[in-house]
Amino acid sequence: MGRKIFGIITIIIVVAVIGTLLYLSNRGTREEIPSAEQNTTENITTGNNTSVDTQIKETEGINTIATLEDEVTQNTIWCGTFQLIWNDLKNDLAKQDILFNPQIEMVENLNKGTFSTRDLSERYYYKKLGKPTVNLKQEIENAIKDKFNETSNILEDFDWNNNENDSYFLYAMLKKEFQFEHKFEELENGKFAEAEDVKFFGINANNNNEELRDQVEVLYYNSKDDFAIKLDTRQDDEVILCKNPQGNTFNEIYTNILNQERNYHGEDDLQSGELLKIPNIKLAEKHEFTELENKPFTFSTGEQYYIEKALQTIEFTLDKTGGRVESEAGMMANKTSIIVEPREFSVDNTFAIFLIEEDRQNPYFAAKIDDITKFQ
Repeated sequence: MGRKIFGIITIIIVVAVIGTLLYLSNRGTREEIPSAEQNTTENITTGNNTSVDTQIKETEGINTIATLEDEVTQNTIWCGTFQLIWNDLKNDLAKQDILFNPQIEMVENLNKGTFSTRDLSERYYYKKLGKPTVNLKQEIENAIKDKFNETSNILEDFDWNNNENDSYFLYAMLKKEFQFEHKFEELENGKFAEAEDVKFFGINANNNNEELRDQVEVLYYNSKDDFAIKLDTRQDDEVILCKNPQGNTFNEIYTNILNQERNYHGEDDLQSGELLKIPNIKLAEKHEFTELENKPFTFSTGEQYYIEKALQTIEFTLDKTGGRVESEAGMMANKTSIIVEPREFSVDNTFAIFLIEEDRQNPYFAAKIDDITKFQ
């Protein structure tokens, strides 16, 4: 049970993104997905000097969710950066739960704060809250350059010049890399569901290299279509893959994996003659949470605010050498004046009427009137 939360992040992205290959194949125009190893050679340097030349945009058919509690559909991804800035909005600014009218399930889940800074080492994230000025933008750019040697893919999407003094900008970046102690094999291209010519890595059944097999732990195995495995890395990360996951949310999926692991009494080592086959993954997704925008909510002070824009990016790569996760989240919150309109009590459409004696439990007359002409 004591697995680090980044293991959760990794499984979430791995399990969900594998499904993107299905989506691409169903479009009938599947593009080749380059391996992360190719990026390592061409575009990436290791450590804090990583830079990926990737176009980030919203992809039709990929669903980005805000929390571990949100419902998982096909091709769904999540990363914790948006939850981090929501926690700051709730705890540092509003100082109470964020309440929309009517409330939406996503906001209820965000208010739970399932993921927080307690779940990630400080060296792997940066976050900032402040007034949305050009100076703040420059401060963020300098900070992520110094800490991660990265530039932002979202800051230019926000308006830094026309914001009132009572506005706020919230930002977070997460960046993490992991490498396998020993490179896995590059396997022959093959099928993923109906998709053809998919790139894979792993261990061939006839490869008895113990160093490679020792990097793999079987969490449970019920059949070739129902299992979970863990890949060890040089860092403090665990890459967990689960075929045909069960659960409606990522929290449920992960809990089910842990439950099955506890009840599994089979062999937990990858045995000689057993095949390991994992698809290469490359993802660069940008998403705007429009369902959170332009809806008023109240701070504990009684001041009313609304979210002008809420963005998140998620980048993920996985290949025989290791993987990389990078994510940004940004949110602009503006103050709005509360306009109290005079109430109007005009009974000029369908209504119900009851007559009841004072202090009695039930009425003695009731009517529902839709067509007043029948009653006048």
